[in-house]
Amino acid sequence: MIAVSSSVDQIQKVSSAVIAEVERAVLGKHEIISQAVLTLLCNGHLLIEDIPGVGKTTTAKALAKAIGGEFKRMQFTPDLLPADVTGAAIYDQKQGTFEFRPGPIFANVVLVDEINRATPKTQSALLEAMEERQVSVDGITRPLPSPSFVIATQNNIEMTGTYPLPEAQLDRFFSRISLGYPDREAESRMILERQSGDKLESLVAVTTLAELQEMQLAVKAIHVGDPVRHYIVDIVRSTREQALLMLGASPRGSLYLMRAAQCHAGMAGRDYVSPDDVKAVAPLVLAHRIISRGEVRARGTTNEQIIQQVMDAVPTPVSG
Repeated sequence: MIAVSSSVDQIQKVSSAVIAEVERAVLGKHEIISQAVLTLLCNGHLLIEDIPGVGKTTTAKALAKAIGGEFKRMQFTPDLLPADVTGAAIYDQKQGTFEFRPGPIFANVVLVDEINRATPKTQSALLEAMEERQVSVDGITRPLPSPSFVIATQNNIEMTGTYPLPEAQLDRFFSRISLGYPDREAESRMILERQSGDKLESLVAVTTLAELQEMQLAVKAIHVGDPVRHYIVDIVRSTREQALLMLGASPRGSLYLMRAAQCHAGMAGRDYVSPDDVKAVAPLVLAHRIISRGEVRARGTTNEQIIQQVMDAVPTPVSG
């Protein structure tokens, strides 16, 4: 138990340091940044869905700097090919052999900008990389760097030339967040600070990749009692029986909900998961895994609101 407690202290320390460093560049978004760091510590991938110009790219770059990881960016466009993502074998005339040139997916933090602007074929090139942390090209499988964190962005409004992400791809993302507009004070501070330069350039690494991998393993060791585990399963299964939905969350949703609750507990300095941890992360992990009926969307009811209704209907266990 001492070792677990020590790991939890480290999770809390590292997560707080990363959040604080990112907040130097992204103002007024503490809760959203915390959710992004939680996704990273869970070894998941993040989808940021919002309107242009609210700081999606800045958030991704700041996270990469804070963890000391190699950062690469891909701008998805309709003419982008799968090989532009994964890399390809290029013929070397001098050597008379084919040499593999890795694509931008070979980095610790990969920003996939406007993922819904690429064709479904190119979008699918990310599936193996995100799920298996590897890329197969010309019959050869190559592992990605570790850790490997994909941050994809997309605009949440209908625009010409976009291709909606298929359910299989959405399910690969551990969580989905939306930055939203900054409040008046944060926007005023942002303008003032940009007068003297870009804060992003001054960010430093506050942890190492090796330490981050240790924290990702430590998250898995946080205790989940039987009542909480059953509570997680009941919530996810209830989405499949919800009349407002065409499609409920998959079993992957149960696994990710448990992992997110473990990390939420660790970031709070606890070595056990409580029902409140589950409630705090359920909309983050499950909202993009469900499909509501057309008439429900027409009424303006969001997936997050539906997840909240589901949780209200599922009995909360007395203890973890």
